[in-house]
Amino acid sequence: MAKVIEGLYYSESHEFIRVEGDFGFIGITDYAQHALGNVVYVDMPEVDDEVEAGEEFGAVESVKAASDLISPVSGTVVEVNEALEDQPELINADAFENWIIKVELSDKTELDNLMEAADYEAFCENN
Repeated sequence: MAKVIEGLYYSESHEFIRVEGDFGFIGITDYAQHALGNVVYVDMPEVDDEVEAGEEFGAVESVKAASDLISPVSGTVVEVNEALEDQPELINADAFENWIIKVELSDKTELDNLMEAADYEAFCENN
C-alpha cells in the first residue's frame, strides 16, 4: 500500500497539497510515483506563473510514461523545487518530501473540493 500522510489534501489525479498559512506545497503522491516508476524528468512552471484548480501546470516523465500535473488549487507560483531539475528521482525517494511547486493560494475554499487522507486511501483502493 502506498504511503498516505494525515493533514494533507489529495486530488483524484494524485497530487497532494500541504498547506502552511497562505501557501501550499504541491507534488505527486506516493501512489502516483509508484505507478509511474523511475522519474526521469519534471516539467515545472516558472515563478510568478498562475495555476488554476483542475488545470495542467507541468508534467512528470518516467521511463514508463509521462503524466500531466494537475493543480489541486488556484494561485501564483512563488517557488519551484529546483533540486528536481538535476535529481528528478528524488520524487521516487520520497514523493511527499520532494514537492514540485509552492503556490500562494488565491482561494482557500478550493481545499474543500479535495480529499483528506482516509478518503484518498479509499479512493486508491477502489481504482
